[in-house]
Amino acid sequence: MRLDIILRVLAKLLIPFALVFGLYVQFHGDFGPGGGFQAGVIVAAAVIFYALIYGLPAARRVVPTELVQNLMAVGVLLYAGVGVVSIMLGGNFLDYFVLGADPVSGQHRGIFWVEIGVLITVASVMLKIFYVFAGRRRDAEETAE
Repeated sequence: MRLDIILRVLAKLLIPFALVFGLYVQFHGDFGPGGGFQAGVIVAAAVIFYALIYGLPAARRVVPTELVQNLMAVGVLLYAGVGVVSIMLGGNFLDYFVLGADPVSGQHRGIFWVEIGVLITVASVMLKIFYVFAGRRRDAEETAE
């Protein structure tokens, strides 16, 4: 696809909008449909679209496999960390009301960090699955040589 200039130009125009839309879905999740899972899928889809247009090696340079693997753990630790902090502050696991000065601000703070953890986890797991399946043929060819 190196000569498909139209696809490359469209990708450069659409990918930033897809990433901004993913952030919109993430931060709009408190007030309507959306949240971490949907935003994570949108962010991963933008990177996968980049990989389909520019190739898997280019996508792995932009978002390396090691970073994806580390982000999988960071997202889960962030999610669980909110629960551990709420236990340490005297509440139950993921009782958000203890995270702020009043219950409403605690709820907003807790949901925000949990949803960020979900976004990071979902986006990185989707990218890891894509990298594994997209790289199967290339990895098989390298081991055959």
